[in-house]
Amino acid sequence: MAVEGRSIIHMEFGQPSTGAPRAAIDLAHHVLDSDGMGYWESPKLKERIARHYRDRHGVEVDPEQVILTCGASPAFVLALNCVFAPGARVALARPGYVAYRNTLKALHMEPVEIACGAAERFQISADAIAALDPAPQGLIIASPANPTGTIIPAGEMRAIVDVCRARGIRIISDEIYHGLSYVGPTHSAIEWDQDALIVNSFSKYFSMAAWRLGWLVVPRDLIDAARARMGNLFLTPPSLSQHAGLLAMDCVDELEGHVETYRHNRDLLLAALSALGLDRIAPTDGAFYIYADIGHLTDDSFAFCMRLLEETGVATAPGIDFDPVEGHRFMRISFAVSTDRVKEAIARMTPWFAAQSAAAVTA
Repeated sequence: MAVEGRSIIHMEFGQPSTGAPRAAIDLAHHVLDSDGMGYWESPKLKERIARHYRDRHGVEVDPEQVILTCGASPAFVLALNCVFAPGARVALARPGYVAYRNTLKALHMEPVEIACGAAERFQISADAIAALDPAPQGLIIASPANPTGTIIPAGEMRAIVDVCRARGIRIISDEIYHGLSYVGPTHSAIEWDQDALIVNSFSKYFSMAAWRLGWLVVPRDLIDAARARMGNLFLTPPSLSQHAGLLAMDCVDELEGHVETYRHNRDLLLAALSALGLDRIAPTDGAFYIYADIGHLTDDSFAFCMRLLEETGVATAPGIDFDPVEGHRFMRISFAVSTDRVKEAIARMTPWFAAQSAAAVTA
């Protein structure tokens, strides 16, 4: 549609519309002119990430526990491959990021999906994990979560760790949306569980999705296993990205400015959607998503989102991407686009949703 000249507002993507911090881009220009580069792991970046866990979470991490990766996706593959064999059962929340389920299947592991609805704030709980019979070998947690943006409170995170420790369940914590919170600080699983594997990325908070840079924090006894897999499967992340990422970690004022933009966009959308009758929404604690129940308008979220796109040019994500059971009545809207695009999307969607509501009443 864009190639045909249509104006498309991309609210289906989970990526910032902002670029990398300005100082990081300036450094990248200098590196391109002065460094031939090659396969490389930046010791300074590993040290800086380790310091991040000390400063932000009060946890000592050896820089050698930090495995630099080509984004969070390889980090997730490394984590699964380091600790689980084919046939392992790994629990995860539903709704959840579609690649969790698909990557588990690709590695011949079994996803054990735990339904998490409005009553559970769309998040996994210690009680739900304790009720699993038999206990799975692993658990994937995400806080803030995709597609909902919900955050696990500190007390519940601690309870989840306690249950997993008692039942011998290994935790993989996806923390790529850390820093994007509208309700206070986000806690890392590593604060209570030194055996957890922590996945993170420069794609979201640091606005560096295209730079393909992330990391995996592993327990000390898994350093060799993780390094062997990274070297054989993926080699190293881009050298240029590592230089830029190191500087980006200290561009706090600029990055926090992005968070305030997301907060404003979130508030605009929540108010607009409420006025349109979309008031059953997952708690938008963090990340940059709104996960809305549209069950009063449709039982086919894919067709609904396609019609919205075709008739308004606003692209959103159908809930079935994240929940193959209940997702037919949900949609996800990303507010990571610029504020002017959010306002334009609201202007386009307002009459369209009003027409859908009127049709639903008369049907």
